[in-house]
Amino acid sequence: MRSYVRGGGNQFGIKNMTEAIDGSLKRLQTDYIDLYQLHWPERNTNMFGRLGYEHNDNGEWNKFEDVLENLQKFIQAGKIRYVGLSNETPWGASKFLQISKEKKLPRMMSVQNPYNLLNRTYEIGLAEISVREQMGLLAYSPLAIGFLTGKYRNQERPEKSRLAVDGDFWTRYNKPNTEKAVDAYYEIAKKFDLDMAQMSLKFCEIQPFVTSVIIGATRMDQLKTDIESVNVNLTKEILKEINEVQSIYPNPCP
Repeated sequence: MRSYVRGGGNQFGIKNMTEAIDGSLKRLQTDYIDLYQLHWPERNTNMFGRLGYEHNDNGEWNKFEDVLENLQKFIQAGKIRYVGLSNETPWGASKFLQISKEKKLPRMMSVQNPYNLLNRTYEIGLAEISVREQMGLLAYSPLAIGFLTGKYRNQERPEKSRLAVDGDFWTRYNKPNTEKAVDAYYEIAKKFDLDMAQMSLKFCEIQPFVTSVIIGATRMDQLKTDIESVNVNLTKEILKEINEVQSIYPNPCP
């Protein structure tokens, strides 16, 4: 856990969760939170594009049952209504669902993980859980911080763009096949007279395991483009070509 979040360390004990939830209620100026999601696992596991799982678990994290019991207290107090996960793995999601059913504790209703044309790793394991258990994905970074708008093609870095403002994001997307995959998706959008951003958003939206696509915009024209993606139609031919790119450059930015 990052040190600037309530001193670092585990956050899902009752003390830190109380501070976090009460703080959110105050900042949001509301009486309750509709959906409260755990931002990332406390245990040592793969997150933020890390591949090659290496087991290194000292057991010093709040166990699933304890976390669910803490969340139940906040639901009973009327501070939150539903709960979900974020940046979670298939094993973690499955354990939360199993224990909530066995112990009659709050059920995880959502998972907020990255999902986009450059990172479809959610389809490996978690997608089946989402469909079978009706625990939908709230897809974040559907435009891969702007790469899937085409604005970073040819090494461009537009002023005030995410990469121009915070270069740390470059490490996640500076991969061998990023530009090749982006260019291939750009050509598909161009061929079928589609806006690249809208094509990318629509692809996420139509997946059966996706409940919501989390969009982001800093300008009104960007917001308009994002919202109008709901009117885009991706034909079987378009989807075939998109999937062909994925087969050539599988998940270049996991």
